[in-house]
Amino acid sequence: MADHVADVVILGGGSGGYAAALRAAELGKSVVLIEKDKLGGTCLHRGCVPTKALLHSGEVADSARHAETVGVRATFDGVDIDAVRAYRETIVAKKFKGLQGLVAARGITVVSGSGSLTADRAVQVGDDLYRGDDVILATGSYSRTLPGLEVGGRILTSEQALELGEIPKHVAILGGGVIGVEFASVWRSFGSDVTIVEALDHLVPTEDIALSKALERAFRKRGIISRLGVRFAGAVQTEDAVTISLEDGTELHADYLLVAVGRGPVTDSLGLEDAGVALDRGFVVVDAELRTAAPGVWAVGDIVPGLQLAHRSFQQGIAVAERIAGLTPPVVPDTQVPRVTYSSPEVASVGLTEAAARAAHGDAVVTHEYNLAGNARSEILGTAGIVKVVRLADGPIIGVHLAGDRVGELITEGQLAVGWEAHPEDIAPFVHAHPTQSEALGEAFLALAGKPLHSL
Repeated sequence: MADHVADVVILGGGSGGYAAALRAAELGKSVVLIEKDKLGGTCLHRGCVPTKALLHSGEVADSARHAETVGVRATFDGVDIDAVRAYRETIVAKKFKGLQGLVAARGITVVSGSGSLTADRAVQVGDDLYRGDDVILATGSYSRTLPGLEVGGRILTSEQALELGEIPKHVAILGGGVIGVEFASVWRSFGSDVTIVEALDHLVPTEDIALSKALERAFRKRGIISRLGVRFAGAVQTEDAVTISLEDGTELHADYLLVAVGRGPVTDSLGLEDAGVALDRGFVVVDAELRTAAPGVWAVGDIVPGLQLAHRSFQQGIAVAERIAGLTPPVVPDTQVPRVTYSSPEVASVGLTEAAARAAHGDAVVTHEYNLAGNARSEILGTAGIVKVVRLADGPIIGVHLAGDRVGELITEGQLAVGWEAHPEDIAPFVHAHPTQSEALGEAFLALAGKPLHSL
């Protein structure tokens, strides 16, 4: 067995792993990055990037379909799914090539293969052992399913849905979270009839209730059916269809069933517990600074309990690399990580929902909602939606929640407000350019500062 030594050995080359590698190398560390598939991981190749490319294709299809409403004569002749795939693959290939170039330029050693953790801060890949002063676990997540529901054929996860070579006439989606509503949005834009089944009472159920209701209204207007508060009972597929049974006795018939019930941590068969890493329901147990129970072993990204988001993984990877180098980056709680659902309309948020804020602070919570109907830029874009800001009475902003097309581009301002514990009175004097959707945030801040302009 060949023995290789580096300052930092990273198991997993997805968002958290490659961010840690780039930052550690920048700080003068020798780095070995082990990846069994491709650099960039799920986010780049099977998740964030390709799905957003699909959603943009859907947005263009909707724009072409409704062009006459803005005075443009356009002919809409449907969606060429092969051309959509080529567009998506081109985007991914460009980003992949760029990432490979960045990693090579930093002098990072990339090892292709499946690794497992061994004792004394080492990762075994085949007959080779890669030993580091520190090891970072960044193995990511996989698509979950439900007991008794076997994926295959016409029962898909998001990975298979991305590669689907046809536009279904009717598709059913099990799960009304981020992945489910994003695929519902794109398939509807492509012309499919879509039914979402969600066991909880609302779509995107972890979001503020105002955003869930706004999305549900918009989806009803688009013709997307949502079966809420009803549980899945079973599914039977034939060569050309799937029949889905619900616990209320209803049966749904679809060309395909997308299973979008969340993602689980990739931690099985990696030797983690034998090497002293503690697990809880498959997730790696870490302290506030992302150290595991095994000395010199860290964990980042989707295997760490909490939000499963690529940008959270980036941030954690960077922070661990800096701690290894002796720096002291701040701990960023999940409440300060922005969340975006890229459906049409989009949903974006940061901080506490009103319900969570009231559970923590009681009657000290004050909120304001501003309807995008009063925003000129939103009217031009043809989008409905809301801005909702949550603050403590005479205190800081603790939550910002947005629904509407393109509002994901606004959430960074909300993140700054929440992260810096800004008071609405601090922000109210700042000017938002006109006409922009950012003015809607400004209006909410003005209202909470006691001087509303375009709202009551």
